Amino acid sequence: MSDRSLDLDDFSDLIERPHGGLRREAEERRALTGLPPRALGRLEDVGEWLGSAQARVPVRPITDPRLVVFAGDHGVAELGVSTRPAGTAKELVRELLDGASPAAVLARRFDVPVRVVDMALDCDPGELPAEVTRHRVRRSSGRLDIEDTLTPEEAEAAFRAGMAVADEEADAGTDLVVLGDLSVGGTTAAGILVAALCGTDASVVTGRGGGGIDDLTWMRKCAAIRDGLRRARPVLGDQLELLATVGGADLTAMTGFLLQSAVRHTPVILDGVVSAACALVGQRVAFRAPDWWLAGQAGGEPAQAKALDRLAADPLLEQGVEVGGGTGALLALPLVRAAAALAAELPVREGPEAEADAEPAGGAGVVDAT
Repeated sequence: MSDRSLDLDDFSDLIERPHGGLRREAEERRALTGLPPRALGRLEDVGEWLGSAQARVPVRPITDPRLVVFAGDHGVAELGVSTRPAGTAKELVRELLDGASPAAVLARRFDVPVRVVDMALDCDPGELPAEVTRHRVRRSSGRLDIEDTLTPEEAEAAFRAGMAVADEEADAGTDLVVLGDLSVGGTTAAGILVAALCGTDASVVTGRGGGGIDDLTWMRKCAAIRDGLRRARPVLGDQLELLATVGGADLTAMTGFLLQSAVRHTPVILDGVVSAACALVGQRVAFRAPDWWLAGQAGGEPAQAKALDRLAADPLLEQGVEVGGGTGALLALPLVRAAAALAAELPVREGPEAEADAEPAGGAGVVDAT
């Protein structure tokens, strides 16, 4: 990939840390509410994270979140590594679009708009709305155990598509992204990425997937991850080539999305093992990028636990949700909204020391570092 025009090294210069200087102001403001330290537990941390991301104290309440779901089929599913037949991710997408999936129910309940981005579904583009398929790179990704999942050109196109979606969301005023994925075979690709980047073997990262696979299917999945890992290790020094080799179009786009969201100062809630694996790749590209991401919930996939440990990311919830589509991350959204509301609206004590903070909802008392 030496001739490509996309240079991932640029992200190291483009991505800044959230405004860490405001954490002290947030802590001081919390003290002026009269609450004892840590009285709100993790909600204090989340409120400070949001304030740093917004470069503002008190934090603005979350008003325009969006569920963004990247979708694709993976050729490795032909090996029987999932409970679902290969090439059927379109059915999962259709359930989400029709409002019939767990993620759709929660998004409707929490009043969160849903955006689906088809990167490599194995179906005719005409079977889905044009706004879903307009970024598609190819029809299904290659079989990662024996061939590259993407050509160099496809990998760059997928990565740029993810960046474009991040820009579109930032330009539209999205103030928090709930990130999800829908695929058949995607957790196998994610397991390879995590094992390769963490220097471990296939059995350590092979989980049961969203469908709770049986022992025989687990063995096939473990073998596929082992074979893919052999192909991934020689290209660890080049993250885009790594994604082309074993990641597929959806995971490549998600990585581009995460990094560009960090460039645009858009905070993101991660869902399950796939988004965690993409975040791990993103960390290799730009070490400051993970400061813009929050682990929503811990599922049952060992690869997710391995990735989050390497990212030093403590999940907000532990619900074991594995159905995908952003369901687990959506469960964390009410807590994030609650943290923002508490940080923004709890009254501070009156007096000389609190004079600057006397109007927590806006106006006086606002420290804006933008």
